[in-house]
Amino acid sequence: MQNFDYIISGSGASGLMLAYHMAIDPFFDEKQILILDKEVKNQNDRTWCFWEKDLGIWDEIVSKKWNTIYFGSQKFSDTIKILPYQYKLIRSKDFYTYIFDTIKTKSNITFHHESIISISDEGDKAIVKTDTRIYIGQKIFNSVMLSTDFKNQKQYPVLNQHFVGWFVKTTTSIFDADTATFMDFELAQQGNTRFMYMLSLSKNEALFEYTLFSEDLLEYQDYETEIIKYLENKGITDYEIVEKEQGCIPMTCYDFRKHNSKNIIHIGTAGGWTKPSTGFTFSLTLKKIKELTFYLKAGNTNMSKFGKRNRFWYYDLLFIDLLYKKNYIGATLFSKLFQKNKGVKILKFLDEETSIVEEIKITTSLPAGLFLKVLWQRIFR
Repeated sequence: MQNFDYIISGSGASGLMLAYHMAIDPFFDEKQILILDKEVKNQNDRTWCFWEKDLGIWDEIVSKKWNTIYFGSQKFSDTIKILPYQYKLIRSKDFYTYIFDTIKTKSNITFHHESIISISDEGDKAIVKTDTRIYIGQKIFNSVMLSTDFKNQKQYPVLNQHFVGWFVKTTTSIFDADTATFMDFELAQQGNTRFMYMLSLSKNEALFEYTLFSEDLLEYQDYETEIIKYLENKGITDYEIVEKEQGCIPMTCYDFRKHNSKNIIHIGTAGGWTKPSTGFTFSLTLKKIKELTFYLKAGNTNMSKFGKRNRFWYYDLLFIDLLYKKNYIGATLFSKLFQKNKGVKILKFLDEETSIVEEIKITTSLPAGLFLKVLWQRIFR
């Protein structure tokens, strides 16, 4: 057995963000920190996007920024300026390299490539079992989805944000490199919430992601068929597929915090840090990591006491309830949201930074009868 002050289980976005913040803060210099993951993270295995004002801590590795986004549907379409926000893209390889280059300078941080089998709280310490050994930690920060309880319960519906993406390169300059397509619902919905997410990286390079907010996943070929159709409808036929990516993110208001204990806290998607109504995780995780490091520095030792619900959780709850019951209505809901509100206010709302007055205007722009019905069902279920 080996002993550590902190063990970070999983080296995805949340685990590495936490390790990075510990590495750059002298407060943690005397702490022995272990990062565990079965994989070597050095490839472009995903793309993270988020919006923020001004410069941020990741700007050095941001691949592309947009000041304008496009929303499209049969009922409403518009190109929207989002300043003072910028929509930003980070490729995972750049993120991994940036974090590991920082971590390598810290003698108190160790990385082991091992598969995590289980974690447990023993009262005065926590234990991680891997496929090769056992580790003891005073605190464990786990980002690996070890439990499927959230899938097997009925109290909180679970949708999935699932997608397949193609990075394509064309022989001619056909893309608007200054605009990111946030959502384009102008494609067959087939009883679900389906849209194309498109990021123009240059005038002849772009990422196309066929995305669904729905309960069930598709066959892999179905995603690619829809991407081909979309490209053809846009007159894009002469292109090369440079890379592909695939993902599935749970969208639910399930209380992941109840799996936390005195010495174990779940972070990232495993901790419920994904925004339920959108599936966005990167920006919210950064906020949570900052809160968590402050919590530790303040001398708090009970991980089960970290975090609490806010009013935005209730907005998300009703939205997911409605989208789960009427999955075909997504295009209509998002169209009304963008048609009746300024894009900047929507981004501020999704970042959970609006005032109650602003939230009243935004929420009342959506179909009141439908939300009152799911509210009534939620109260008296």
